[in-house]
Amino acid sequence: MKFMMMVIPKGYENAAPGTMPDPKHVQEMMKYNESLQKAGVLLDLNGLHPPSTAARITFSNKKPTVTDGPFAEAKETVGGYWMIQAKSREEAIQWASRAPMNDNEVIEVRQVHEMSEFPPEVQEKAKFNK
Repeated sequence: MKFMMMVIPKGYENAAPGTMPDPKHVQEMMKYNESLQKAGVLLDLNGLHPPSTAARITFSNKKPTVTDGPFAEAKETVGGYWMIQAKSREEAIQWASRAPMNDNEVIEVRQVHEMSEFPPEVQEKAKFNK
């Protein structure tokens, strides 16, 4: 099963463009990332630029409206993620619990939909012609 572990750092919703992480914290995180890799569960990982550099596209009657960040209504925002392969939700939670996070930071663990979970009619409509 694939799981996305999303980092929600407190205050990142207000971070200025160009905000960079603390080098010491990056070093701690790299040790953790290495442990994920050595265990064979790491599929992908990345950090994200602050929402002050983002854009949101909302739709009304199928027409897009673009809003540039920062977003006044944002109370939390994703700052980065890991994509892992785990045997169970519990294993994914165990991995997330080992992350070297700072006080008041959150990791949200969510299972990724696999195509095999969908009914045949959905799978048929989701086929992608290469």
